[in-house]
Amino acid sequence: MTFAASAQDLRPQPRPADTTAAEVALVQTTTTAPAQRPRARPEGLRLAAAPAALQATVSTRNAPASTHAVQPALLRQRTQLAVQNAQAKRARGQRVWCVPFARDASGVQIRGDARTWWSQAAGQYHRSNTPEVGAVMNFAPTKKMRRGHVAVVSRIVNSRQILISHANWTRNQVSLDMVAVDVSPRNDWSQVRLEHRRGQMTSTTYPIYGFIHPTRG
Repeated sequence: MTFAASAQDLRPQPRPADTTAAEVALVQTTTTAPAQRPRARPEGLRLAAAPAALQATVSTRNAPASTHAVQPALLRQRTQLAVQNAQAKRARGQRVWCVPFARDASGVQIRGDARTWWSQAAGQYHRSNTPEVGAVMNFAPTKKMRRGHVAVVSRIVNSRQILISHANWTRNQVSLDMVAVDVSPRNDWSQVRLEHRRGQMTSTTYPIYGFIHPTRG
């Protein structure tokens, strides 16, 4: 099945305030009058739609120092490429999937369903339960998400909160710099909740395999 392209189908969310001019121009070509995203969310995840119990889980401790993180300039270049490729696919009437977007945005060269990425990465890429900029967050499959999901870490806010960029979380769309919160009891990023739309957190908890880093393991 194919889908007719329209200006509303592929709508990347606005980047943080430190986005380069070229990247702002790229995002604005696919959305109408976007509100500027704050430079960083306040400690404590102050989202109107987030349940009080979820807000209480968010730690204000600083995240550990990154050892495999990607340089911000390189991540911006890769994300631009991923968005451009997604736009080109929509223009041809093709679906925008999470796997090609994550591959383009992270540089992790794995193919196949997202549910297979964790096992495929073994021996190829460094894997961990610690989020770092440029790493792929690998979602385990669920009943409603049988093929799993992948997203790319775009920013570390604190030890329990990051921003991610991914495709097809909202059908056929690209979502940039969306909040992801670790709600696991041990702060090991095995369970997360996500920002589905700006200021709106999902009520569902999603299982996570871990993070695949674009450095060879």
